[in-house]
Amino acid sequence: MSAPTTPDPGGTPAVALGPTALVLGVVAAPGVWPGLMFTVMPWSWLTGGLAVAFGLAGVRYARRGIGRMWPAVTGTVLGALGLGGFFFLLAALSV
Repeated sequence: MSAPTTPDPGGTPAVALGPTALVLGVVAAPGVWPGLMFTVMPWSWLTGGLAVAFGLAGVRYARRGIGRMWPAVTGTVLGALGLGGFFFLLAALSV
């Protein structure tokens, strides 16, 4: 009996983009709260940018049926919040 030659869409690395964006977004999101801004600032901008990039790629693949939509969107939003908090802090300190 021969093995199937069609690839399984659930076995591609694109499936991991949404959950990766979600984890990175959770790490970046505490940068929004003023009490935690200085503590997580080194990680907030880095993980926020990566969460947005991975999340948008995850949304693209989820629209094609590879992976799930909700972790990609949630990770993108949390990453954008963390990145926005970092830029707000940077703008507030530069005045």
